Formats: sequence, C-alpha cells, structure tokens
Amino acid sequence: MSLKGTAYIAGIYEHPLRRADGVSTAQLHADVALGALADAGLTLNDVDGYFCGADAPGLGSLTMAEYIGLNRLRHIDTTESGGSAYLLHVSHAAQAIAAGHCNVALITMADRPLAAGAGTSLAGIDRNTMPNLPFQLAVPPMPMYGYAMVARRHMHEFGTTPEQLAWVRVAASHHAQHNPQALHRQVVSVDDVLASTFVADPLRRLDCCVMTDGGGAVVLVRPEIAKRLNRPRVRLLGAGEAIKHPDAGRIDLTWSAGVHSGAKAFAEAGVTPKDIRYASLYDSFTITVIVQLEDLGFCKKGEGGRFVADGNLISGVGKLPFNTDGGGLCNNHPGNKGGLTKILEAVRQCRGEAHPAVQVADHSLVLAHGTGGSLAGSHAAGTLIFEAE
Repeated sequence: MSLKGTAYIAGIYEHPLRRADGVSTAQLHADVALGALADAGLTLNDVDGYFCGADAPGLGSLTMAEYIGLNRLRHIDTTESGGSAYLLHVSHAAQAIAAGHCNVALITMADRPLAAGAGTSLAGIDRNTMPNLPFQLAVPPMPMYGYAMVARRHMHEFGTTPEQLAWVRVAASHHAQHNPQALHRQVVSVDDVLASTFVADPLRRLDCCVMTDGGGAVVLVRPEIAKRLNRPRVRLLGAGEAIKHPDAGRIDLTWSAGVHSGAKAFAEAGVTPKDIRYASLYDSFTITVIVQLEDLGFCKKGEGGRFVADGNLISGVGKLPFNTDGGGLCNNHPGNKGGLTKILEAVRQCRGEAHPAVQVADHSLVLAHGTGGSLAGSHAAGTLIFEAE
C-alpha cells in the first residue's frame, strides 16, 4: 500500500525547555500534545490515534492517554526504535489513517535525562537484558566510541578528513544563531571545531550533539480534515523504514540502514534526491550526517566529506541546506532521541515558517531522516518526504 498523499501534517510543537527541572516527563508529553493540537486547530476530543515510544512513562500509551485526556482512541502504537521511532510513527500513523483505523493521529516524544541525572541512557531501555551484550563489552557502552569507529573507518576507506567533519558543525552553528531556543547559538569555524577537546579519536567535543530535556509532538490527519483546517498543508509523499545490525560481526561500518529506507521513500514519493530542496538529517555526530547524505543518494558513497565542505549545507550558501534550527549539534536533542525534532524543522521549512534568515526559497519538497540505535551496531532508519501543497 502506497502512503503517497494518504495523510497530512496538521500540527507540530517543540517544547521550549532544554532542561526540565521540576517538570515531570508526563507533563512534558502533555505540554507538547496540547501545543501540537493547538497548532493544528484541533482538540483532545478530535484525537483517535496515539503514538509514543519508550520515553512515555508507565504503560506508555495507556498511561499517557489517561494523563493527557485522550478518551476517544481507536488505535495505539508504541513502536520503539530509539531516535528513529518518531519517523516510523509518522509512517505507521499514515498507514493507520489510510486503513481507516483513525482520522487524527497524535505523536508525542518527551524526556528529561538531564534533570533526572540519566546521562546518555535511553528511557525504557534496559541494556543489561540485551542478548548481544557479552560480545560488545570490549567497547565501552558510550555512543561516541562506536561513532568514532565509524568515522575512523570512513577516513580509512575514503580519505574523509577532520576538516570535512567540522564543516557539518559549522553549518549547524550558522543556523542555530537565528534560533532563540537553541542551546548553543555561537557561530563556530572549522578551526574552532578542530581546537575542541577530543572525546573519542577522531571525534572532538564539537563533533558531538548536545544533550537536552524537552520534546515535541506531531499531528497527522486525513486529507479531507486537512482541507478544512486553516493551516498550510504538508502532504506525506513517501516513507521508508529499515534496520541494520552487526550480523554476528559481518558488518561494514561505512553504510547505514538509510540505504534501504531512503530508497523506499524516494520510490514511493516518485522523486529523486535531486528534487529535494531541504533535508533534516539526524546529527548525533558529524559523521552521522556524512554517512546519511551518501546513503540517501545526495552524493556517491565516499564523497560525503567533500559534499559537506565549504558551507554546502548552509542555507543561502550551499545547495542542500540542512537542520536549519541548529539540529542536534546545536539546538535540541531531547531524551537523546533526535528524530522527532527532524520532523518539526522539515515541516517548518515545508510550510515556509522557518526563521527568515534560513528559510529555503523553494520549499516544495523536503526530507526528514533519522537513525535510532548506533551506526556502529544495531540501528533502525526512517525516511520521510513531504510536499508543500
């Protein structure tokens, strides 16, 4: 079943907090839910489908439905795939709408690892029960070590340089300066990135995303409902999801599951990477962006470093603006899961509602892509393509 045109993004909301001391996770979910519904011009009574991940407290959708006040649900989905879960939720919500299971789908994401002192751990994930844990103990369970291996392998295979990695952070910082909610708004240079402290060779501190509390929400609706709402219409054109795992050690660190999720989304949408005018890309680390650009077809494998160099990702300068809110590198990475925020900025761009300094002139076709897990191990990828109607 094709999802092309089956659902529209009617509402979005990003929580303004970057540290949520004194605010519960449940309250964060409620805040973003009400914010997205208000943006769409809808109410809690209009929602009949609800989607969330493991960051939702208690029994997930059951607990949050009661807390938020969702009394008319006909469909629920608690898919968990780390940072990519919320891109998958958009796809699954569109499937549910197309199948007649719901008319108005609400997706919420919220967490408070900083306020809770949880560090880089993911809510609802017990790593001690993972069957592959004994085989991964040789590498410390901090994400930067795995991504450092991906970066080092990419350098070995393709000649990617630290300077090229740095250009990703430079581009993000140029965009973040225009976002009053961004955690880091200071514009940095390539030299600034290269002068920052090593965290895991070859990755430096400014190659790494921020850690924040907060969250966001998205509302999807049937086409006929979208036409009745007084909001810019953003149509889902294509969606893809895929997974990749170490396959008992037979793993190539130079590519991600985005190879497959992207191909499916582009085929369903009937467009190519050359048609995309803006891309929201998961930026847990600078190398993550380079790998995704290659896997999604914006450049050939091994050419990602050269593609991002010299400001090619900066809005108004390069040919493919990315993460114009500052992304996970500078703006927001709530709950250590950045996929939801990628959807939000893609929709802002598609609506023409991004900051005027970074708004893309031709915003008719935009892409959002995210990974969940680790590119150095098991992960899932989700790709969405939206059209301004």
